[in-house]
Amino acid sequence: MIFSSLVFLCVFLPVTYILYTVLPSLKLKNGLLIAASLIFYAYGEPVYVLLMILSAFLNYLCARLIAERAEKKKLFLIAGLVINLGLLGVFKYAAFLVHTCNSLLGVNLPEFSLALPIGISFFTFQALSYVIDVYLGNVEVQKSFWKVLLYISFFPQLIAGPIVKYRDISEEIENRRQTPEESAAGMRRFICGLSKKVLIANTMGSAADSIFAAELSQVNVAAAWLGAVAYLLQIYYDFSGYSDMAIGLGRMFGFHFRENFIYPYGAPSVREFWRRWHISLSTWFKEYLYIPLGGNRKGRARACLNKIIVFFFTGLWHGANWTFVLWGLYHGMFLLFEEYVPVIKKVPKFIARIYTLLVVCVGFVIFRADTVSQGFYFIGQMFTGFNFTAASASLVWQQLTPWFIAAALAGIIGAAPIRPLADRIRAVTNQVKKQEQKLSAAGRAGIQAGLYLLAFILLAWCMLRLSGSAYNPFIYFRF
Repeated sequence: MIFSSLVFLCVFLPVTYILYTVLPSLKLKNGLLIAASLIFYAYGEPVYVLLMILSAFLNYLCARLIAERAEKKKLFLIAGLVINLGLLGVFKYAAFLVHTCNSLLGVNLPEFSLALPIGISFFTFQALSYVIDVYLGNVEVQKSFWKVLLYISFFPQLIAGPIVKYRDISEEIENRRQTPEESAAGMRRFICGLSKKVLIANTMGSAADSIFAAELSQVNVAAAWLGAVAYLLQIYYDFSGYSDMAIGLGRMFGFHFRENFIYPYGAPSVREFWRRWHISLSTWFKEYLYIPLGGNRKGRARACLNKIIVFFFTGLWHGANWTFVLWGLYHGMFLLFEEYVPVIKKVPKFIARIYTLLVVCVGFVIFRADTVSQGFYFIGQMFTGFNFTAASASLVWQQLTPWFIAAALAGIIGAAPIRPLADRIRAVTNQVKKQEQKLSAAGRAGIQAGLYLLAFILLAWCMLRLSGSAYNPFIYFRF
């Protein structure tokens, strides 16, 4: 089940929310959320829901043993690492490693393919962070398995993040309040994310898929750039939209998740981009890999190596394909370039933003490509493909529908606001707030009612789009 499905919007969410609201105690509410989360996951993965429950139990057990047997806590930490990384290795990377060995070494190991459990990278990293934090003493061990299961399986962030650390919501698992104001604000945030996904990401994704699936002979400079920009917008609005929906859903049930995206396409450097893009993943790798490796505490050469290692695994985390690994290393090299050749710090901010956006856009071509060779071909065509044919023109014009152009313009404005525009918007917002303070209670209520009316118009629009189209992918489900 996905958030942008009519089953979720019309049945699962309303039923779950109403039952949650009428239940009298937090214990019953937590039980309902566990049951709803397992049903949510089992709707698409009826077998692998058992794998997720087993993972939660083994991590719960490892954390309890770490806390209760201090003299052997390192052994139990290693056990937790082996369990979690072993699950990822078997289901996500084993077939990739066998295929790579056969290709590079010329051997003939038997190749196999396992269906990838949806969201395994997300719930495994959440479980890992909990076990490691118990080992480090950052959190107290949770003695109730059901509360650990709720933390790992909670449906808003179960299959596509953000990666929530246990310490961030441990208090809310034990004690939280659901208010009409919070629920309404969460619902509005959910609709905002749904609109980003359905109205912009799906439109951009359809164009990107068509171009990346076309014959290479049809791809010239115009088609390559159109495909690259369409995917640049698709992946941002798909994933940030999902994060908005997760944050909104969590708020409806009394949970508060941290922001996962903060206008990354407006960053003035690749370093800053990673402070704004998929924040939950980048901070996870910083806390649980980069710092344990030594961070920048052991000299410049070791710090460089540590960053390359982190970005190698950042790329590999996204998928079992060399395109993802290359994408991660590509970003790691630009981070080192900015740190040790700091020319980017001396150029005007406007130029720095263009440079960063160009680096990110080219990187996402590698990320989106089915093979490394296809990725390099597209990048080459972006800068040298001045071969204009009827086939390439047809490929481009097929994508440039009025709806695509409108969605692309909305996406560009929303994803990469320049600072002067942001300052103006902030100034106008402050003025509106000052005027709101002067309004009567009825006036303020009218403004809020207008905003919620707009949200429900967007919701109705999204549902109409969903009912009339079968194209509704979620990029991060495969991660």
